[in-house]
Amino acid sequence: MDRKLNITIPEATMQLIEETMPQENLEQLINKALNFYIKQNLSENLKEELRIGAIKRAERDLQLAEEWYELEEEAWEKINQ
Repeated sequence: MDRKLNITIPEATMQLIEETMPQENLEQLINKALNFYIKQNLSENLKEELRIGAIKRAERDLQLAEEWYELEEEAWEKINQ
């Protein structure tokens, strides 16, 4: 179901739209632009959240790797004998 939305766009923006995309249906153009912007924002936010999470877990992950390193080395030695 479509919903109606009234917006005001600066004249310069309208001129740019008309010059660069004269064939495009304005409703479709605005819908595509909003979808693109929202998806781009979500992607950037997710990347930032993942980056922050990785930094928060880095110390824990390093500690786990150090704890298991000796056991892994021992296991590899047994396999390669």
